[in-house]
Amino acid sequence: MSEYRSLALTVITIFAITLLAAYFSPSFAEQKNYLELFILFGSLLFIFAVVVIFATLGFHSFALFLSLFLAAVIAIYGVLGALLITAVTYFLWGSIFAMELLLFYNGSESAKAWFVSRYDFKTFKMEYIAFYPLMGMLYILLEFIPYLFSKEKLLKFTPSKVLKEMEMLLE
Repeated sequence: MSEYRSLALTVITIFAITLLAAYFSPSFAEQKNYLELFILFGSLLFIFAVVVIFATLGFHSFALFLSLFLAAVIAIYGVLGALLITAVTYFLWGSIFAMELLLFYNGSESAKAWFVSRYDFKTFKMEYIAFYPLMGMLYILLEFIPYLFSKEKLLKFTPSKVLKEMEMLLE
């Protein structure tokens, strides 16, 4: 962890110097330029963070594609557009992953084949951890809420059981 301390200190220093330059600039035009530079640094830091996260999760080519796509979105729509694209990507892929996981838990052979063709246990576990909140949300939307209205049998969902079954299947 200490090897990243100097990197974090460098990044914080760059942001601090840029903000100080904006604050102490004699004219409005210079302040505006320094604030735009501050926002550009923030955008680049955001793109780098997304690339590192996806590369750490094992999606090396996807991380590069997403970083280029986010850079284009930031250039066109700004940082809020990039945040929106990142959130939508997380929600869409996480929803697909969680739905397939719920199907697998309920015995679907096509979901089993889907996981076997796309994952080994290491990559599955990384996505399992990354999309854990969406699993609960989709369970509530797809199982619990319909149970309240239809009074059909409620199927229980135990994420730890799925993880153990996947470990046996994907190892």
